[in-house]
Amino acid sequence: MGKLLYDSSGGGESFKTPPPTGHWRDPQVTSVDSIEVVDVVDQVTWENVSGLQDQQRRHLQRIHQKGVLWKHPDGESSPAAAKSVVFRLSHGGDVDPDGNCLFTASKKAMRCEIDARELRRRTVKRFLEDLGSLSSVERESANDAIKHMYSPDLRSGWGIHVIQEVKLLARKEDREGLDAAVGELLDLGMQREMAAESIYKERCIAVDDGSSWAKYMSISGSPDDEYDIISLQYTEEGLLTVDENREGHAAAFGDDIAIECLATEFKREIFVVQAHGSDAMVDEENCVFFLPHRPRGRICEPPFFLFMKGTGWSGAGADHYEPLIAHPSSAVSQEKVAWVL
Repeated sequence: MGKLLYDSSGGGESFKTPPPTGHWRDPQVTSVDSIEVVDVVDQVTWENVSGLQDQQRRHLQRIHQKGVLWKHPDGESSPAAAKSVVFRLSHGGDVDPDGNCLFTASKKAMRCEIDARELRRRTVKRFLEDLGSLSSVERESANDAIKHMYSPDLRSGWGIHVIQEVKLLARKEDREGLDAAVGELLDLGMQREMAAESIYKERCIAVDDGSSWAKYMSISGSPDDEYDIISLQYTEEGLLTVDENREGHAAAFGDDIAIECLATEFKREIFVVQAHGSDAMVDEENCVFFLPHRPRGRICEPPFFLFMKGTGWSGAGADHYEPLIAHPSSAVSQEKVAWVL
């Protein structure tokens, strides 16, 4: 987990980029000694977080009380990073489920002044800069992975998914023309959803490579967006629904690619904490997972943490993210913490 891209066969495949250049040159590693230690008084507990089952609450409260131990990956080679830190994780509050939750939650988790739309913009910019450094073989692998996620081959995959979704991009300025073309097919007697599917697949942009992914991930559901997202949902039997997103409010949900680009942009690891409920068929001791996303390049800042409630989780990504606030705590032995990252 935590790889930027994966191929359609399911095997992990990260970008293999050359040594970073530009503003990545000679980064300064933050000394762990410079991280301010704060002993947190338990004022807000996981009991106050909605949508959790008892087993999730108990496990998350234990993690909050005992903390998680983070060791800088470059600790052996960098004296400044050699020391480890214990973080106590508290819930950072709800964020709107509007498709921008990855960026809104990241803003809160990092406690930064940059707004969510700017974080999205910087994520896309980082992706395009890194994509430009790939060889033709690596670029093809990246494109295949994106196509697998957003323009899947509907002849396969039904052993894993009940519903598969195809994402298309329609220019806002083209919507009237698209509606007119759909209307012409309706006049010929075609069913509404079949007509919409035909026109959108013919005239809209498929999200199937790095360039189209950047266009897609730039969409925040704002009137200022250049494109609207069209979603076609399929079952094994065929077309299920067409979400035409007529109001243009749909935003591109942050995926694993976006998370790793965020990690790279801010030179810090990002840990996604998933807490699974009883529907995941795991025992309580194993209901919480820490999924790491490492930056491409050196780590120069402490990590930040995002939370994903696993109750009813589909396992297909693009789920809802919430912020976790990481409080550096007094050092304790490795044996006494709840989790070693």
